[in-house]
Amino acid sequence: MTAYDVSEWTDFFVAAAGASAALAGLVFVAVSINVERILQFRGLPERALATVLLLLSVVLISLIGLIPGQGRAALAAELLVVSVLFAATILRLTRPAVAGHDRSLAHVVSHWALVLLGTIPFVVGAVSLLAEAGGGLYWVAAGIILATAGAVANAWVLLVEILR
Repeated sequence: MTAYDVSEWTDFFVAAAGASAALAGLVFVAVSINVERILQFRGLPERALATVLLLLSVVLISLIGLIPGQGRAALAAELLVVSVLFAATILRLTRPAVAGHDRSLAHVVSHWALVLLGTIPFVVGAVSLLAEAGGGLYWVAAGIILATAGAVANAWVLLVEILR
C-alpha cells in the first residue's frame, strides 16, 4: 500500500521541500545576476518565472504531503487542485515563448517536454491517488524529480547559456 499511504513518504517530502526551496533561492540569484541580459531575450523572463513556479510547485506539493492526519482523498484533492493550477499557469506562461517563427523544432519540442514532464505527473498522481490505482504517490515522486531536473536545466540557461 506504499503508493497510497502518505505516512511512508514523509522523509521524501521533507527532502524535496528543502531541496526545491534552496534551488528556488538559487534561481532568484541567477536571475538577479543576469536580469538585464534576461530581459533582452523574448520569452526568457517568462522562462525564469516558470522555473521558479516549477520549484514552488515541488515545495507546495511536498508541504501538502506533510500535513499530518489527512486522509488519502483529502490529500488527492489538494494535490489535484494545486497541480492543475500550476500546470495551467506554467503552460500558459511559457506558450508564447515557443510560438515565434524563429524557434527551431528541437527547441520547441525540448521546451514542451520540459514543461509537460515537470507538471503533468503531479496531475496524474493526484488522480491516481484519488482512484487508489495506477501508481499514486509514485507519479508525484516522478513529478518532483522531473520538475526539479527541468528547473535546474532552466536555471543553467538563465545563469550560463545566455552569456554565450
